[in-house]
Amino acid sequence: MLKIRFRILFAVLLLQAGIVTHAQGNLPYRDDKFFHFGFSLGTNFMDFGIGANPGDSVNVSYLKPGFSVGIITDLRLNRYLNLRFTPTLNIGERDLVYLFDGKQDVVTVPSIPICIPLYLKYSSERYGNLRPYLIGGGGMYVDLGQNKDKPVYLNTLDFYTEFGVGCDIYFSFFKLAPELKFAIGYNDLFVPISQRQGGQLSPADEKFSNALSKLTSRVLTLTFNFE
Repeated sequence: MLKIRFRILFAVLLLQAGIVTHAQGNLPYRDDKFFHFGFSLGTNFMDFGIGANPGDSVNVSYLKPGFSVGIITDLRLNRYLNLRFTPTLNIGERDLVYLFDGKQDVVTVPSIPICIPLYLKYSSERYGNLRPYLIGGGGMYVDLGQNKDKPVYLNTLDFYTEFGVGCDIYFSFFKLAPELKFAIGYNDLFVPISQRQGGQLSPADEKFSNALSKLTSRVLTLTFNFE
């Protein structure tokens, strides 16, 4: 009789353990790691905050999708907070639309910034195989895509603040997180003709630079993190 009771108790414990494991979903201990790596792939939409000289009209035509790839380094601080370092290479461009005497001209400004950010990630409680989170931080980037012979030339260095939202999705062997972030640059990136060090600019192209007084960076990024 005693053996039967022990068998029943053992079966109940196994059943409870199975229920708990199932409720936790896939990779139940994935977030307990103190340190882990990953990578990200995604798309970016680069924009400008524009300052135009009086009498001139300059706008960004529309957001053009670019490409982003990065490496993720994650440090667990506690149950809800993680510190993340995610150096990322972005490839993209912006179109500046000018209106001179009723005629429209478009100048394309390519950019290849290497972003070096540091983020703080705040996660909610996990719900099955989903765990939403907020992320915020900032950093610096170095733009490798600038050319002094182009009508519009930008400084290569900028500092920025970035914030966004995402959701960890747990699969059997990895964690996927769609993440949407918006970055705002601090520096005035525009370099006037008088401050360029070298480069050749034709007289016909000088008007595109002379119409501007200030350019700041804004970037919307949609990435898919694999961890």
